[in-house]
Amino acid sequence: MDRPQETDVLIVGGGPAGLSVASHLGDGISSVVVHQDREIGKPIRTSGGSWLTDAKALGLPSNLYTIIGKGRIFSGNEVAEIDLAGNPVIAFDVTALYRYLATLSDDKPCQKLTGTKFLSTTRQADGWFLSKLRSAGQGEWQIRSRYIVDASGWHMAVLSSLSLGQAPARTGVGYEIEYPIGNMDPDTAIIFFGADARAGYGWGLPAPGGMFRLGIGVLQPDTADNPRDRMNALLSSDRLARYGIEMPTPDHVNAGIIPSVPYDRRLVYGGVIRVGDSANMATPTLGEGIRLCIESGRHLGACLTRVLETGAAHHLKTYERMANRKYARNYRFGFLTNTRAAGYDEHDWDRTVRRIGRLDSDLLVQAFKSEFTPAMMARTVGKSLIRKIWPRQA
Repeated sequence: MDRPQETDVLIVGGGPAGLSVASHLGDGISSVVVHQDREIGKPIRTSGGSWLTDAKALGLPSNLYTIIGKGRIFSGNEVAEIDLAGNPVIAFDVTALYRYLATLSDDKPCQKLTGTKFLSTTRQADGWFLSKLRSAGQGEWQIRSRYIVDASGWHMAVLSSLSLGQAPARTGVGYEIEYPIGNMDPDTAIIFFGADARAGYGWGLPAPGGMFRLGIGVLQPDTADNPRDRMNALLSSDRLARYGIEMPTPDHVNAGIIPSVPYDRRLVYGGVIRVGDSANMATPTLGEGIRLCIESGRHLGACLTRVLETGAAHHLKTYERMANRKYARNYRFGFLTNTRAAGYDEHDWDRTVRRIGRLDSDLLVQAFKSEFTPAMMARTVGKSLIRKIWPRQA
């Protein structure tokens, strides 16, 4: 592997955010993507759930996902049937998606270094950054960059190195089993709340290639539960049959961590910019964020291009303002939902699922996507929902 000594943009993280930044840098701008795993897209650290409208808006090929038109939401004693035909859920082939995103910068001066760990960085007197990396089999080495993008995920490796930020104290921790779908309905996604996923939720998601993903995510430290232990308890119970889920056959496990803290408006620190999970862009309601990482990464790549081509650093503030318009208000309400629901007991979830069953499906999808727009909240059902979740605010 050729170890570059200098680049315009060092991107720490080879997930959807970092790869999307690289794909939208100008043709004359050099970049290096540092990815600590040995392969792009493996291991899988996300369930890959998203929404068809967003995938189409991003121009993502249809062979990268499967479309799901129905949903079933369970609590301990209730179930709600949801028609998603007007706003379908999708499940990505996560590995294929990440590898596709990586190809979008193949025609640019972009070098992707897998099996390479970011260790630290320092700002030099000339304003550049000198970063220390370690590559498998090649030891430690250094690279200079004019800008550095923190797309490292929840641990915020770059900001932590520069004492500009630190890993969140509250996180969503997920554990998922992927196995052949068997006789289960390939057009129905499942969510379950309550005892099987205290301070979190569980899911069953039909996936590409005739597979099914059964997962549980919990919020820590709201609960001391480990999602793997919760999964083992579920598998040893008789409750899978109630959810319409077949017992898993031996296959592979996916696991991941996302931040679950209030949205922070500051994304730009001079020549350091954060994006994706490093910027807390996963939705606070369901924790899905692939679509948001791609969109924000592309916008950051375009803004960095303008900075490097014109020398006008204010273009980075355009990226920050765009993100704040998209996330700050919505995530404030979404995080209130998140923190309140984390303390729900079985009775609370039964009442909530009964209410969900009466909601308009478009409104429910907006709430799941953390899109708490004024128009949505002005609707009569929306007002009722807000009064229930935040009685003092409504």
